[in-house]
Amino acid sequence: MKKKTLEDYLEMIYILQQKTGEVRTNDVAEGFGINPASVTEFFQKLHQEGYITYKKYSGVKLTRKGKVVAMATKNRHDTLKNFFTILGINETYADQDACRIEHVVTPQTMDRLTKFVEFVQHAEKPPQWLDRFKQYYETGTFLSSGIKGRSKQK
Repeated sequence: MKKKTLEDYLEMIYILQQKTGEVRTNDVAEGFGINPASVTEFFQKLHQEGYITYKKYSGVKLTRKGKVVAMATKNRHDTLKNFFTILGINETYADQDACRIEHVVTPQTMDRLTKFVEFVQHAEKPPQWLDRFKQYYETGTFLSSGIKGRSKQK
């Protein structure tokens, strides 16, 4: 079972379970845009591995083991998406890129990104350097930062 597929399924089940309380094969199939039979087959594998409880025609629920993986995946996704939106990337692209990267980012990098996102989100106002970055991105011009050795003009 591929790590990416495992994490995507568990994250999808977790999100749907939070919204509706119960998760059915068709809900997941619709979410992924795939055939319900493929979802049923994967549900059986997840059940055998102890990630979900699954009974045919009754839906699925995450086990403790499945919930741990699902929550970790969702947290990585949310942090990456927030990081990308801080950089000014639109939410659609930020969400798509976060979904791809969440499976391969190292724990060390994820820890640093998490702290960075928390730092920026908890700032009383957006950091001045973030506005300068946005200006640089849009114009290619470095604005004076007031920090010696850092100001450059094009």
